[in-house]
Amino acid sequence: MNDLLPDEAERWEAFEEIVRDWLKSYGYRPIRTPIVEPTALFVRGVGEHTDIVEKEMYSFEDRLNGEQLTLRPEGTAPCVRAVTEHNMLFGQAQRLYYSGPMFRHERPQKGRYRQFHQFGVEALGFAGPDVDAEHIVMCARLWDDLGLEDVSLEINSLGDAAERATHRAELIAYLQKHEASLDEDGKRRLLTNPLRVLDTKNPALQGMVDGAPKLMDFLGEESLKHYEGVTALLREACVPHKLNTRLVRGLDYYNRTVFEWTTTRLGSQATICAGGRYDTLIESLGGKPAPACGFGMGIERVMLLWAEGMEEGPLSRPDVYIVHQGEAASRLAFRVAEEVRSAGVAAIYHCGGGNFKSQMKKADASGAAFAIVIGDDEVAAEAVMLKPLREQDGQRVEQRKVPLADLAPTLANQLYGIEDN
Repeated sequence: MNDLLPDEAERWEAFEEIVRDWLKSYGYRPIRTPIVEPTALFVRGVGEHTDIVEKEMYSFEDRLNGEQLTLRPEGTAPCVRAVTEHNMLFGQAQRLYYSGPMFRHERPQKGRYRQFHQFGVEALGFAGPDVDAEHIVMCARLWDDLGLEDVSLEINSLGDAAERATHRAELIAYLQKHEASLDEDGKRRLLTNPLRVLDTKNPALQGMVDGAPKLMDFLGEESLKHYEGVTALLREACVPHKLNTRLVRGLDYYNRTVFEWTTTRLGSQATICAGGRYDTLIESLGGKPAPACGFGMGIERVMLLWAEGMEEGPLSRPDVYIVHQGEAASRLAFRVAEEVRSAGVAAIYHCGGGNFKSQMKKADASGAAFAIVIGDDEVAAEAVMLKPLREQDGQRVEQRKVPLADLAPTLANQLYGIEDN
């Protein structure tokens, strides 16, 4: 787990503002759920034999009542739980998004932490391939808005339950013939989650995996029609994509469409965004049967890409830094600070004392465009000294005395070009 210090935290806030505007432009609304849920929610929703449930969840017993609780390792199951609990699908579909921390006990590495953060997007009550395609096209637009390069899309279909069951039997039979060559993970997953064997990163197993039965060959007419509907809309939107028949995702609730956005610029942590369809999850968590699909975006990983090439240092800077010396000047400066803030000007009131020279050094270091200087002379004249700290349009501007009554409109004009009427 890691801290976000001010410079980085400001970049996160800027990123989150862009993402929220992007989500709202597609009609998605926010939902917030607790970071702690009953452990059973994830066992039922994510899958008992997934790596998340078996090895990665932070689970504990409530000391007061003995309830088994878990820090959320992902956001879809809590979102579906909330939608079901509050009967939000009664008579209408829902487009929802959420953001916040998730928790998995994994080996920390670049772009992967045990407390990590996601934006999650869920569309509940939509059965057609159009929403699947919308999610993918949405992501493509966001990458373009952020100016991200070297991001590519892989897509697959996991079909429906009966198709997966037939494929599963064939896959297990195939893997058993090669059991001696499987690594420990492969042997552990062989009978409990054989699809995940296909997703192995072990170079020694690639040849064996390439020869395994492909789920795509077991899809029926409806699943193929859905997949073709998604890819047709992606072509319509000019979104390049690649079929990856080994793309299975690590969660049990997926069916039909699955996709991943990947990059080659983050080492082994190549996936920055992933999702797909989960038409059976709502019913399995106690709701009435309803189709759904969604995706999650890893904020840490996207930030690594987006922050490349950004200038170091703070993103936000005050408009003015208020310098003052003397008791009466300090009181006036305090009032001036509030008055200019009321006019929409971001102002830092100097705290901590010091002479004018030391205060001006701090004013310059703050990045402010102007210093407002107040001493005994300014108090007597009911005015302030407005001192530019930066060149404006390549020209050095001289300081000048500004009456208190004219300060706010003068700043509005200097900072934003707003004339006082």
